[in-house]
Amino acid sequence: MSTAEMRPDSAILGRSQVDDVDAIAEIALVNADPTEVAHAVADQADALFTWDYTKAARPKLDKLYEKAKVSQWNASTDLDWSIEVDPHTAFSIFTESGGTGDPYWTEHPDSPAKNFGEKEWDQFSLESFAWRLSQFLHGEQGALLCTAKIVETVPWIDAKYYAATQVVDEARHVEVFNRYIDEKVGVRYPVNPHLQMLLDDIINDSRWDMTYLGMQIMVEGLALAAFGFMHQLTEEPLLKKLLRYVMSDEARHVAFGVLSLQEVYSEMTAAEVRERQEFAFEAAVRMRDRFLQQEVWERMGCDVYAATKHGINIPPEQQIFQQLLFSKIVPNCKKLGLLDAADGWLRDRFTDIGVIQFEDMIDTSEEYEAMSL
Repeated sequence: MSTAEMRPDSAILGRSQVDDVDAIAEIALVNADPTEVAHAVADQADALFTWDYTKAARPKLDKLYEKAKVSQWNASTDLDWSIEVDPHTAFSIFTESGGTGDPYWTEHPDSPAKNFGEKEWDQFSLESFAWRLSQFLHGEQGALLCTAKIVETVPWIDAKYYAATQVVDEARHVEVFNRYIDEKVGVRYPVNPHLQMLLDDIINDSRWDMTYLGMQIMVEGLALAAFGFMHQLTEEPLLKKLLRYVMSDEARHVAFGVLSLQEVYSEMTAAEVRERQEFAFEAAVRMRDRFLQQEVWERMGCDVYAATKHGINIPPEQQIFQQLLFSKIVPNCKKLGLLDAADGWLRDRFTDIGVIQFEDMIDTSEEYEAMSL
């Protein structure tokens, strides 16, 4: 496959450099109206009927569909909502991006939180966790809309069958995260602007495989890694069980994307593959920027620009949490052939942002059964 034309970061990201603090902070300050209850995005795609109803023409997708039919759970009856949760003590472990145990945030002279005391760090812990859950909630709604779009646009009946089960999964995820935030946390945040930009781009694109790539591989892949990380750390029993249920669904969802796109990408031109590489890179950067949690720093009374700059400049060896979020994305991109197409362009970009070390981890199409309940 020949090398496609290279575009600069300014054309892909809308800024000349990945770590442009001014551009990242500016996006965070241009947030949606917090009172807004509806957000419209133009959907350019055609709805495709297929008259070929041959089931199991793609056996791996059919296997996923059969698995999904027997793996449904009920958020109302399968979780014990009577469990009491103290939001001021249960979430202190989730302060990976800045907390009392990290000298980079507590002692560094440029840290916007260097003067925080115990009271402020306790509040930060709650706000940070509420922000994370809120973004997962918004991301799950994005997945709900994208999967409904996949049902409309994918040309294969096996994929339509499976995507329909994922619509049900995503509705359940929206329900369960919203209920946990309302009943157990009591603090919520609007959608992060970096996440909103990415979701808008995914929904707006008319090509069905871009919906798969943006949502199934990138957004859901990051969520799967984040849920796994949180599941390992938390001792809160309701959250732990909730996350385990969601992880079993998400692993199937990501596998669905990998299995569907493998066939398609193997037949694309170099120029078409380069577009997918660029989109994957843009999505990765948007999701990395999202975890700067600028809204939390603003609510804590800190200078958002200073917090953004300090967060961007964390030494690479201290960015373990941010890097782990890509532990599912990188091997799945490799499985799809995106890492090394076009002379390894995406490999180089993932190297630049410090996540290429995950390339040899097992891809989700091979591990989803191990994550089943």
